[in-house]
Amino acid sequence: MTSPNAGEEYVFERTFTTEDVRRFASLSGDTQPQHVEPDGDGRLMVHGLLTATLPTKIGGDLEVLAHTMTFTFHRPVYTGEPITCTWTHEEVEERDDRYVVSVAIDCRSDDGETVMSGSLSGIVWKGA
Repeated sequence: MTSPNAGEEYVFERTFTTEDVRRFASLSGDTQPQHVEPDGDGRLMVHGLLTATLPTKIGGDLEVLAHTMTFTFHRPVYTGEPITCTWTHEEVEERDDRYVVSVAIDCRSDDGETVMSGSLSGIVWKGA
């Protein structure tokens, strides 16, 4: 693990599948029709918290233990739609045994429209 630095950006892209949404619906118990019955274009609406796994994946790669996460969902995401998540370290405070980080999250569709934004605070242990 390298020490985090303010201004660093990390990017992860994912396209959710019908199987992803159905598995998340089963796991979460959220089986609302829009998540399990295809729309007129054969797509399912991706759960908001499934969309929120995009920054979670980046945080896991960076060994960040989240303390607070806040998300705003700007519009629905659908299966088959590529979504790119950008994670930006806004502030990094070094302490004896850890780094305290504040992060900005921006998830966008292929056409550049923000679908989810948010912030996160957490820590990265030194020597982890």
